[in-house]
Amino acid sequence: MDNEISTQVNGNDCLILGQYAERAYLEYAMSVVKGRALPEVSDGQKPVQRRILYAMRDMGLVSGAKPVKSARVVGEILGKYHPHGDSSAYEAMVRMAQDFTLRYPLIDGIGNFGSRDGDGAAAMRYTEARLTPIAELLLSEINMGTVDFAPNYDGAFTEPVSLPARLPMVLLNGASGIAVGLATEIPSHNLNEVTQAAIALLKKPSLETVDLMQYVPAPDFAGGGQIITSGGDLRQMYETGKGSVRVRARYEVEKLARGQWRVVVSELPPNTSAQKILSEIEEQTNPKPKAGKKQLSQDQLNTKKLMLDLIEKVRDESDGQHPVRLVFEPKSSRIEPESFMNTLMAQTGLEGNVPVNLVMMGLNGRPAQKNLKTILQEWLEYRVTTVTRRLKFRLEQVEKRIHILEGRMTAFLHIDEVIRVIRESDEPKTELMAAFGLSDIQAEDILEIRLRQLARLEGFKLEKELNDLQEERGRLNILLADENEKRKLIIKEMQSDMKQYGDERRTLVEAAERATLTQATADEPVTVILSNKGWIRSRAGHHLDLSQTVFKEGDGLKQTLETRTVWPVVVLDSKGRTYTLDAADIPGGRGDGVPVSSLIELQADAEVVAMLTGTPEQLYLFSNSGAYGFIVKLGDLVGRVKAGKAVMSLEDGEKVLPPVAVYASSLINPDCKVVTVSAENRLLAFPVGELKVMSKGRGLQLMSLNEGDALSHISVMSVPEFVVESVGRRGALHKDRLRICDIENKRGRKGKVLDLAGRLKNIMPSD
Repeated sequence: MDNEISTQVNGNDCLILGQYAERAYLEYAMSVVKGRALPEVSDGQKPVQRRILYAMRDMGLVSGAKPVKSARVVGEILGKYHPHGDSSAYEAMVRMAQDFTLRYPLIDGIGNFGSRDGDGAAAMRYTEARLTPIAELLLSEINMGTVDFAPNYDGAFTEPVSLPARLPMVLLNGASGIAVGLATEIPSHNLNEVTQAAIALLKKPSLETVDLMQYVPAPDFAGGGQIITSGGDLRQMYETGKGSVRVRARYEVEKLARGQWRVVVSELPPNTSAQKILSEIEEQTNPKPKAGKKQLSQDQLNTKKLMLDLIEKVRDESDGQHPVRLVFEPKSSRIEPESFMNTLMAQTGLEGNVPVNLVMMGLNGRPAQKNLKTILQEWLEYRVTTVTRRLKFRLEQVEKRIHILEGRMTAFLHIDEVIRVIRESDEPKTELMAAFGLSDIQAEDILEIRLRQLARLEGFKLEKELNDLQEERGRLNILLADENEKRKLIIKEMQSDMKQYGDERRTLVEAAERATLTQATADEPVTVILSNKGWIRSRAGHHLDLSQTVFKEGDGLKQTLETRTVWPVVVLDSKGRTYTLDAADIPGGRGDGVPVSSLIELQADAEVVAMLTGTPEQLYLFSNSGAYGFIVKLGDLVGRVKAGKAVMSLEDGEKVLPPVAVYASSLINPDCKVVTVSAENRLLAFPVGELKVMSKGRGLQLMSLNEGDALSHISVMSVPEFVVESVGRRGALHKDRLRICDIENKRGRKGKVLDLAGRLKNIMPSD
């Protein structure tokens, strides 16, 4: 020990300590992955769920049995198999009993086991539980030699390593869990569909995922709803094992008297409750200022007005007969129901994404992300192994019984001699074995049976049982020797289970466009005014006289932008990020407007460079002080997130220059040039067509810069001459007329040095 300490002091044991820490953390991570978070592809259960089911079966709590207190079940689980907190076991048990959480609940819970609205279950001392009939799919073959057993935590008992699942439960009920560096989100599926897919794959192993999707088109959630994701996206999800599903609520429009109507929502997407929807509507119709703000933002005010103009009443009428019944009454019957629901779905959780991440423990004991075919393939491999072990186990039992019955038949046929040997011999067992050729087991059995079991009537029963067992042994040997026969047996059993436990799909699969908020806005001209300090406002009309426009003290005009109310206003900051505003959301009137930061989440230390507008096909030339740039469509700059979207990549110290509008025809016009000017008064001109049209990135090098130099001006023009404005030392404005052909060169060159009378101010086409 002293040597180890001294080695550590000398610094030579750092590597060993690092290796120990790495190994310890890896062991911890794998313990979490295998022992808590991820389900097995074999039976679809996590260890705690498996222990709950096995313990309840061991207690005799099968379907139809009298339920017992959940506390007693939890005590059995903790005492024998799961040495963790009682809350973890009970919470897992509650989830397995919730019909709104699991597609096929495995526990029949009596009492309060929670609700869709997030209400917790009653304490375990109040509730009772037993297994559901469908739990037999996991447990019916547990004592048939189908699975391995391992010692429990203290070696006093044994527990199954996995359950002999008769159907792929990992897909039927799904799973959710977070481990160290791994997470899983497996949605539930329909039993009939998954079983049909498994049967098809067993018959024809060459089937691919796209073929299996003929049977499994999409997940099937416990609460129903409608999946609107396109077939292509669903296919990609099942082929890669990762993606998301867009799910919306299902509803009906109820006609009322005098042309009135209302909407009744009866099914909700997963992880959404009626209480959550009501809370969202309350938050939007009665908003509170955000943290650090004294008043509502313009976005909050717009949303409040939208919702108050839309909804008259909303109430929750859910009860025992209607698990979900949300009633929405519109403000006016003139509103179209489709438009009404589209707005509600866009603004609330009535429509949302369900993540899918098919990560699970494989048959090799390793976690992996699997596609649909791989999951079914591995489960079928497991099922074939399970059935093979079951058949071998049964064959051993049959052969043992046949051996016993053959001994009894011998005794029955020689009853008088057997009785004589037993009566006269001091060692009857040895004498019987010698006289009749019996084995030790057969002789022991004969000595223990009652004489009445060798009566004539019992002899007939004995002979019939022996013949039946011999026939069964023949069938078992055929099944074990012929893989085709074994597959037929598995298919027959799966079809039987499907007939007994299968049900209709609950979730409608019908592709549709996601709900988006589309407000009818009149197409009118509007002018947006931006000040140097970032205050923004709008005025109706174009070509306005803004000479009388008043700004706050110390502020002034930065940019005016003529746009239309139906066009987006894109704000570009100095760090290459764009933010999208609706022209109709920008405050109008004669006031000072609002800070642009109240409408968008501007990056820290970023400044507004320019505002852009136009149709989605409008082109702009983006550039930065590092002399890189590209052409981008306005439609690629538009985003929905207030935090904006990254468009131009910058290096340290670089800033974005004001964009320049480009016409599409300029890309093929050799006379249309990009003119760049550096801070060292170097000019370069090259055709616009040499630039790439990109949606985002850093772009191509526009001109080569000396160390310490930077791009300062950029313009696009198609005239042979242009004017360079410069400011002298005493503030005098100088204009120099240049020809493009005198400075024309290839993109990426340093360009020509200009001899100017002062500091360059601007470049513009000549009249």
